[in-house]
Amino acid sequence: MSLEAISINPKNGSPPTHLLVVLHGWGADANDLIPIASMLNLPDYQCLFPNAPFPHPQVPGGRAWYALETSNYQGLSESRQLLSDWLLSLPESTNVPLEKTILCGFSQGGAMILDVGLGLPVAGLCSLSGYLHSRPPMGYAFPPVLMVHGIGDMVIPVQVAQQAKEELKALGIKVEYYEFDMGHEISNPVLGVVQKFIDAQRQPQ
Repeated sequence: MSLEAISINPKNGSPPTHLLVVLHGWGADANDLIPIASMLNLPDYQCLFPNAPFPHPQVPGGRAWYALETSNYQGLSESRQLLSDWLLSLPESTNVPLEKTILCGFSQGGAMILDVGLGLPVAGLCSLSGYLHSRPPMGYAFPPVLMVHGIGDMVIPVQVAQQAKEELKALGIKVEYYEFDMGHEISNPVLGVVQKFIDAQRQPQ
């Protein structure tokens, strides 16, 4: 089993100098967040939208990174390994190093990029309406993290994000944290802070 992804080439028509990887949430698929590629101003970024490996138990055509209908996160270890291996293969397939790669995820996808991305030398992590599976292990040179959450989120309460922020900061991780008057969604103001965060992490060619 391996991850399949939709790829969108840089808008400037040249080979990519940077990568943006975007993970969808529970019950969606790789197509769900593709509009982000055109809504952000990233002309030299190749954007990759991987499909989660497991079929969703209720949504026809939907995908899942792991089971949420059970309490033990069944499938998490498999998805963690698949995602890690796939991300580590990207420098060879794209000629873009991990140091120039941004990982972004929504909801369950946000949890996955925190889970896997904190152990990789990527440029930054964007967790949108996400959460933390467990406290990351010590000893890494952690990438900077952007966390954005809606104060009216009825799917993942904002208190979950607040707790995750404190746990990450306690490890010395640089965390930018924003709350917006919204629900479980990605609004235009969210994309605005994502744009600023990505621009701030940009490394020169």
